[in-house]
Amino acid sequence: MRGRRRLGRQFGWLWAAYAVSAYGSGLGFGALPLIAVLVLHAGSAEVSALSAVGPAMGALIAVPLAPWVEVRRKRPVMITMDLIRFAAMATIPAAYALGRLGFVQLLVISAVVAAAKIAFNAAGGACLKALVRPDDLLLANARFESTNWSSIAVGPPLGGAAIGLFGPVTTVVADALSYLLSALGITAIRGREEAPQPSGGGPVRPGAVLDGWRHIMGDPGLRALYLNNMLVGGLIMATEPLLAVLLLRQLAFPPWQYGLAFAAPCVGGLIGSRLARRVVARHGRQWVFRTVGTLRAVWLIGLAFVRPGVVGLVTVIAVELAIIINMSLYTPVLATYRLERTPKHLVARTLSAWSIGQQASIATFTALGGLLADVTSARTALTAAGLLILATPLLLPRRDRTAQPEPEPSHSPA
Repeated sequence: MRGRRRLGRQFGWLWAAYAVSAYGSGLGFGALPLIAVLVLHAGSAEVSALSAVGPAMGALIAVPLAPWVEVRRKRPVMITMDLIRFAAMATIPAAYALGRLGFVQLLVISAVVAAAKIAFNAAGGACLKALVRPDDLLLANARFESTNWSSIAVGPPLGGAAIGLFGPVTTVVADALSYLLSALGITAIRGREEAPQPSGGGPVRPGAVLDGWRHIMGDPGLRALYLNNMLVGGLIMATEPLLAVLLLRQLAFPPWQYGLAFAAPCVGGLIGSRLARRVVARHGRQWVFRTVGTLRAVWLIGLAFVRPGVVGLVTVIAVELAIIINMSLYTPVLATYRLERTPKHLVARTLSAWSIGQQASIATFTALGGLLADVTSARTALTAAGLLILATPLLLPRRDRTAQPEPEPSHSPA
């Protein structure tokens, strides 16, 4: 049996930094809405605003950051974004201890953390492309994907227990410290990193903020995958608050069953991410985009048929498990293709544009789903999301464009 393939010490530090941050965020999953409810006694409208408006504001803040990230060394940018997130999250326990915590503060922190996350991920993608050989990119992305899902499986249950034992801001402290540890991990990456030059060798153009979208929309393969991913991600994420209302309020699920319904299926993330390389080797990347990309979408409608009791719990777990297995197989393949199709001088702007579009889609569909649920019911809104997502495979690329060579900037030497 072949041993575990090594990707080098520098990647190991990058992976470790990602892992500690992911597990910290897993522990703090849902912490801000929970604090808003338990500490500030916020209503449903305020909690919805915190979940949707804050990240949407963060996406807007991140738009002008993309060109700035592009022309700077990526590791210092990542460290800076980690320190910004650490400082922002650390203000919560400080204000709580002083009795000065307010809803506006939570909203601002939500926006700042969302913007810093987009900038960090953009710089991180460029850093990964520089540290890992092209034929190892899929393996590296699969390891990140596996870490992400394992943190979601383990973090929220432990975070809920910690809040019960030590108070509402406990997981926020853990999340803040995880960003500090992530920054230390990135600092440990050795080797000189050359400062990138703006395209054309001159200063960054005023219109450079749109270059990421221009690249995505100008590449037929990326454009199709981008539009598909925005719709699929937005519709899937929009079901989370709807499912919470249906399970907790209308079907009277105990909180532990509700937590189990979301944590247990995350094991599927480990399965899908580990299968990614084998599936691509056997069937090809285009097969993954068409077949697995379709399978991500067909299961969501099952949430509309959830019933009370054990059968309902099993239904939710089965649907979520099927979605997550396919998502975790599909995502690292998509991430690898996106890096391969993007020239070095556009990576940060392209990844920022991708994240901003995804975040905007999630916020839009979450708001629309909430409005539809208010007018009708949570089950009707879940049904609408499940039916709409069935049309998304039509946007997947129909021809294999994965063999096209990566475009290079015109000023790069041969």
